[in-house]
Amino acid sequence: MGILVCGGASLVCTMGAAPGTLNVLPNNKTITSMPYATIMDNKPFVNVTPFGVCRSPANPQVAAMTPVPPPGVIKPQPCIPSLAAPWTPGSPTVLIGNLPALNNASKLMCNWGGVISITAPGQFKTMVP
Repeated sequence: MGILVCGGASLVCTMGAAPGTLNVLPNNKTITSMPYATIMDNKPFVNVTPFGVCRSPANPQVAAMTPVPPPGVIKPQPCIPSLAAPWTPGSPTVLIGNLPALNNASKLMCNWGGVISITAPGQFKTMVP
């Protein structure tokens, strides 16, 4: 069983240099101090804060600043998450506002090649399958 994720959860990206935070808007009407998250809480800057600087060569900003010689020297640039898909897999049997709940084992893929994961779910009492 996983742990249900709520607003204020700590995130990390494999291509980022600093931790991020998951912000959850209070539109799911859950009766807790922090709103519970769903798999659709994946909007850059609204739900997912930047991760400092990005070092992914797939990121156009990083690629533009990386000099050709010598190869392999990457110059990180400010992180601007590009997130097109929802968190996966979530908890499809637990619905919050008619959407699958987000558990701490879920991952979010950045279009620049990073994998975003949850390091601290924001609460540790409510478990979900």
